[in-house]
Amino acid sequence: MSNKHNIAVIPGDGTGPEVVAEAVKALEAVSRKCHVDIQFKEFGLGGDLYLKEGKLLPDDVIGELRTADAILLGAIGHPGVKPGILEKEILLRLRFKLDLYINLRPVTLFPGVDTPLKDKGPEDIDFIVVRENTEGVYAGGGGFLKKGTPDEVAIQESINTRKGVERCIRFAFECCRKRNKNKLLTLCAKTNVLVYESDLWERTFQEVHKDYPDIDTNYMHVDALCMWMIKNPEQFDVVVTGNMFGDIITDIGAIIQGGLGIAAGGNINPEGAAMFEPIGGSAPKYSGQNIINPLATISAAQMMLDHLGEQEAATVLQDAIKKVLENDLKSLEAGNMGCGTKEVGDLVVGYIEG
Repeated sequence: MSNKHNIAVIPGDGTGPEVVAEAVKALEAVSRKCHVDIQFKEFGLGGDLYLKEGKLLPDDVIGELRTADAILLGAIGHPGVKPGILEKEILLRLRFKLDLYINLRPVTLFPGVDTPLKDKGPEDIDFIVVRENTEGVYAGGGGFLKKGTPDEVAIQESINTRKGVERCIRFAFECCRKRNKNKLLTLCAKTNVLVYESDLWERTFQEVHKDYPDIDTNYMHVDALCMWMIKNPEQFDVVVTGNMFGDIITDIGAIIQGGLGIAAGGNINPEGAAMFEPIGGSAPKYSGQNIINPLATISAAQMMLDHLGEQEAATVLQDAIKKVLENDLKSLEAGNMGCGTKEVGDLVVGYIEG
């Protein structure tokens, strides 16, 4: 073994433990194949721990996660816990405490996967969304006035800093340069309505562009971009946007690349920690039935390998995922794949070892 990586594993809630088990199985297989030493340590965060012990994300756990080389997350969301508690106190707190200021979302249609877009194929759907991950409306600014009365006022503020905007935009330019495809970076904002935050994004975008003369740039209002992602996705290379808009357009990206069964993403601090996860939720109604698709989580593991600099292992794992998609699955939907969760993991391992 030449390289050693300590991976924190958070299986989470619902079907999270099932899909994470298959991703770990795939990582173990590719580590043997490519001589990469991967060590796992599991953390039982999620709804069950909260209901049993009242714990969400203790400070000592944050400290341990900060020292890991990367984090693999299954899903957070429990039907027995009021919506918002786990999401705010675990998911968002992880982003803020570890300063995971980049959300990286590849939107890639693999051969053998159906897209709802008419006359579009893998050559048309292949771009990346870089989403700012720690500011905007998710920063928690705002509050209530006269709550519970007929005169109630709810204020939700979007907080954008020059530092936060610039580091996200600069990451997107670097991503576009490294990707070396069309070398086109598109800024998604809403300059005609959200004049203050969009002005900050647009000015910063133009200023940072001076450091990347080899990259072409474009601007789109978020509503127009949503339309063009569906009508002509082939025009996009890399898209950079704020937190709320990124949350929305990446779900469009997920469905046009085949659905939540294959969509994965990374939450990244380029100078520190990184956490990788499937885009879909915990899907508790499918829990324990061996019918959920693990490929999104396995794809998240593939992104993690790439982030760790293990390009050979990342390529081997991605090739195995592609072969399963092309040769073995009837559908990406839970219960309709033609095989079970564990069997999909076995197929990936088989292609890695074969």
